[in-house]
Amino acid sequence: MSTDPLHAVSPPRPPAPQDPDVAPAASATGRVPPSRIGTVWLGICASALLLVVLIVFMLQNTRSTQISFLGWDGDVPLALALLIAAVGAAILTMVVATARITQLRLLARRRR
Repeated sequence: MSTDPLHAVSPPRPPAPQDPDVAPAASATGRVPPSRIGTVWLGICASALLLVVLIVFMLQNTRSTQISFLGWDGDVPLALALLIAAVGAAILTMVVATARITQLRLLARRRR
C-alpha cells in the first residue's frame, strides 16, 4: 500500500441535513423534486384563478331575484344568492367532515 497522501482514499461523508422548505438541486433525471414552497405557490396560483372566475361570474349575474328562506323575504343579486348557498354548503360539509375526523381519531387512540 502506498502512503502517498495524493493517493489516499477518504471515507464517504454522511449526507448533510437538508431544510425541507428548500428544494435540493436537480437529480440525474433533470427533475427538481417538489417542495413545500412550490406547493404553496401552486395553491396561490389556483386560488387567484378561482377568484378571477368568481369575479367574472358575479359581474355577469347582477340581476336581482326574489329569495324566501325561513320567513325572510328579499331581493338580492343572483350571484350573491348562489355564493351564499355555496358557502353554506361548504360550511355544512366541513362540520360533517370534522365530526368524522374526530370520530376516527378517537377510534385510533382507543386501538393504541
